Amino acid sequence: MSSVLYEHPLNERIRNYLKLEQLFTQAKNCLQCDIELSHQIFFSSFFAIIDTLERNDIRGELIKDLEKLEQNLVIWSRAPNIDTSILEDNLKLSVALLCQLKTPTPQWLQLKDDKFLSTLKQRYAMQGGSCSFDLPQLTLWLNNSQVEIEKDIHQWLSLLEQVSSALELILKFIRQRASFESVDCQSGFYQDNGEGILLLRIKVTEGANYYPTVSGNKFRYSIRFMLPCNETGRKYYDQQVQFQLARC
Repeated sequence: MSSVLYEHPLNERIRNYLKLEQLFTQAKNCLQCDIELSHQIFFSSFFAIIDTLERNDIRGELIKDLEKLEQNLVIWSRAPNIDTSILEDNLKLSVALLCQLKTPTPQWLQLKDDKFLSTLKQRYAMQGGSCSFDLPQLTLWLNNSQVEIEKDIHQWLSLLEQVSSALELILKFIRQRASFESVDCQSGFYQDNGEGILLLRIKVTEGANYYPTVSGNKFRYSIRFMLPCNETGRKYYDQQVQFQLARC
């Protein structure tokens, strides 16, 4: 049966990881669209990635998580009936990413020296600041050939590839920490111990008219199901709910 997946982080580190993952997806998906129509989404996502990296020690967190992953992969390699080829591929990737991220100067800092991007970033920080009359240089860039535009975008994104690849690898293993289990809750409410949990993944049957909201931290969390409401925006769903839950 088809389902809708909701994910909720239980600490700030995973919150930043998920935020960056979504921003990278949005930016990269713009390459598959007409950039003249999707450039607002691309640059908004792209500059949000840079802002997130500037305001948080994402590189330091990624290095710590990759080091833990490398240690775990070495331990898992000793287990019987392990697929050594897949494990070795992930181990080589984690080691390579660690070497790249530990360089004194992150590659993405080169983006701050790009005058074209710097000008755009200042205007995108203002509400409605990216209009064509404020950024004629953007209009000029959009009128380059598709090949030139894609070359620029690939170049900009390549400077962020180390961060993107590390995120992808770490989140893949976090999501694989737990499998989905069926949960029944009364009155649309469920709570449990959050110790050791980084990420909650919730699957709700497609077509259900309710959705989960999560509150909590690494010690305890609660899930409350809500209904859209025209008068108040949302209201509690107080019926029995069956859903799938993975405590990663």
